[in-house]
Amino acid sequence: MSDGENPSSGPQFRAAPLITSAAMIGGGTMIVLAGLAVGGGHLLSTTRQWINEMDVPPSELARAKWTQARAAMSAGSQAWQKNGSGPVPVRAGI
Repeated sequence: MSDGENPSSGPQFRAAPLITSAAMIGGGTMIVLAGLAVGGGHLLSTTRQWINEMDVPPSELARAKWTQARAAMSAGSQAWQKNGSGPVPVRAGI
């Protein structure tokens, strides 16, 4: 650095490019949000229509599957107890 130069306190930014980039980022963000709103609304509407057209509502189907699972668990438990199956003893020292 020569004697006639002032020491710089950091980079010197011009305001115009920064303002332009901020405006472009803001505009892009608004476009993205609008796209998300349109796509999300369509997805929600289509899903709602699909559920309304189902023969069996999802809540009723889930209830029926839960009942089947409980019956299977109960039958398995009863069969296990009826046959005398129990935990297999483990011999120590093997």
